[in-house]
Amino acid sequence: MRHVLGDRRAIALLLGPALALYTLILLVPVVWSLGYTFFEGNAISGFTFVGADNFTRLATDPAVRDALWFTVRFALVLTVVQVAVGYLLSLLYVFVLRRSSGVVRTLVFFPVVLPTVAVALMFQQLFESAPRTGPVNAFLEAVGIGAVDWFASGSSAFWVIILMEAWRSMGFYAVLLYAGLVDIPEETLESARLDGASGARLVRHIVLPLSLPVLLSSVIFSINGTLKVFDSVLALTNGGPGSQTTPLTLYMYQTSFSYGEYGYGSSLALLLTMLCLVVTLFIFRSSRRDLTKA
Repeated sequence: MRHVLGDRRAIALLLGPALALYTLILLVPVVWSLGYTFFEGNAISGFTFVGADNFTRLATDPAVRDALWFTVRFALVLTVVQVAVGYLLSLLYVFVLRRSSGVVRTLVFFPVVLPTVAVALMFQQLFESAPRTGPVNAFLEAVGIGAVDWFASGSSAFWVIILMEAWRSMGFYAVLLYAGLVDIPEETLESARLDGASGARLVRHIVLPLSLPVLLSSVIFSINGTLKVFDSVLALTNGGPGSQTTPLTLYMYQTSFSYGEYGYGSSLALLLTMLCLVVTLFIFRSSRRDLTKA
C-alpha cells in the first residue's frame, strides 16, 4: 500500500477520474457563473459586457437588502431551533429511552424523507383561514382567540416557515447528534455519576463538552443549509406576501429565470456564496477561540 501511495502515477490514476468529474460538475459551472457577473442579458437576447455594473446594482438594490435580511434572520432562528431541538431529542434517545429509542427515532426521522411540496401543502392546509378553516385556526376559534390569516403578513408567514422546516429537519439533527453522543465513553459517564454528577449537571459538565465537535458540525451544516433555503419557501409562500418572505436564493432564481438577467442573478449567487463562507469561517474561529480558552 505504501508503495502504491508513493507512486505519482498510481495517485494520478486513482484520483484523476474523480478530480476530473468534480471539476466538470462543480468547478467549471462556478467559474462560468463568476464570468456572468460581468455581463448582462441571457442566452436568447445575447450578452453585453457591463464591467462592475452588476455589483453596483447589487449594493443599491433595496430588494437585495430585504432578501438578505430575511435570509440571515431565517438562518439564525432556524439553526438555533434545529440544533437545540435535535440535541434535546438526542439526549432523550441516549439517557431516557436508551435501547427502546429505535421506534421513536424512526418516527421522528420520517418527515425528513417526505417531499417538500407535500409538506408545504400539508402546512398550507393546517394554517388555512379561507375558503375553509384549517385545524390551527379551528383550535384558535375554539379557545376564543379567533382565526388568524397566517399568510397575509410576512411576520406570521415567517414563523409558519420556521415551524415547517423545524418539523421536517429535527429528526435528521437528532440522529446526527445521537451518533456523537453514543461515542462518549460509558466509563467517563459512570465516573461522573460516581462523583455525584447527574441530570442537568452531567449534561452540562460532561456530555456537552464532549459532544462539542459534532455539535459544531451540526451548526455549520444547519446554517449553510438554511442560508440556501429555496424549495420550502417556494412551495409554501412563493416569497409572499409581496416579497416579505423572499430569500436570496428565490430572488436569484426569479432574476435569472423569470426576468432573464443571468448576469445580475450570478452576482446574487456570488453574494450568497460569500455569505456562507464568511459565516462558516466565523463559526470556526469562534470555536477555536473557545477551545483555546478552555
